[in-house]
Amino acid sequence: MNFSKFKTAIVIPSYRTESEIRQVLKGIPAFIRHIIVVDDASPDASADLVSAAAKRDKRIILLRHEKNQGVGGAMVTGFQKALALGADIVIKLDGDGQMDPQYIPALITPLILGEADYAKGNRFRNFDSLKQMPFVRRVGNLGLSFLTKAATGYWNIFDPTNGYFAIRAEVLAQLPLEHIDKGYYFETSMLSRLYLLDAVVQDVTIPARYGREVSNLSIRRVLFEFPFKLTRTLVKRIVLKYFIFDFSMMSIYLLTGIPLLLFGLIFGITKWIQYAELGIAAPTGTVILPTLSVILAIQILLSAIEIDLNAAPRKAISKTLV
Repeated sequence: MNFSKFKTAIVIPSYRTESEIRQVLKGIPAFIRHIIVVDDASPDASADLVSAAAKRDKRIILLRHEKNQGVGGAMVTGFQKALALGADIVIKLDGDGQMDPQYIPALITPLILGEADYAKGNRFRNFDSLKQMPFVRRVGNLGLSFLTKAATGYWNIFDPTNGYFAIRAEVLAQLPLEHIDKGYYFETSMLSRLYLLDAVVQDVTIPARYGREVSNLSIRRVLFEFPFKLTRTLVKRIVLKYFIFDFSMMSIYLLTGIPLLLFGLIFGITKWIQYAELGIAAPTGTVILPTLSVILAIQILLSAIEIDLNAAPRKAISKTLV
């Protein structure tokens, strides 16, 4: 396929990347039209190195933030520039060297063929690469991936937090960029917005490269910030998808299953404490009522989960570029 006939732009968020950024820029394929580097108020010499590279490669455009906004803020700035340049496809490539540019053709092919609106890397399909991933990061990514799938509704993908992705510009233009998370929750925030557009997301097997780079994502942020944001994303998605945009059997299941579960748990616990304090056995009916409520609620909610599992978008909203 002749990739040079498509207007493809790469956005690179740059923060403390002075030791890797030059090699990253050198490895970008010749068919890429625009290389947009967003210096997110990096305290090192990253911006100077990019400026020097831009003199040799006219595709490189350097944008600078006076204050650090986070990876999401840097990407939003790059997205806006890519759209202004008239790009057909926009790719996110980190400046730390973990993402191998040789996989860009594989990443954008589903978008060109109209098979997907958003394509992202999947590090877990390559076992040799997976062995190189630090064990703690591997376990953390698996757990975070499951929670992210539940929150965003994209149950059919894996490694949803992977930051190596490409998106069709016509879909990107429909996203409310001003509401995209500015921090490390950026990728999940993107997925949650894409789900509400019925955009198709497709996995592409891309092994990660681990070298001397140090991740700026702290364990504290993952443990204390992500659970709240994931819960909020889940609740918002459910309300919009099944009560605002549509009303279906899923809506009925939720309206019956959740109250039943809460009633069974609250009533059962309250009565258990009450009769435990009295030192007598609870009546049979008092035991059966909350038990049946919880069992019935679980059955109803499992049916709701099955519907949600099959509700991920299947048909791309963007057209083929070929």
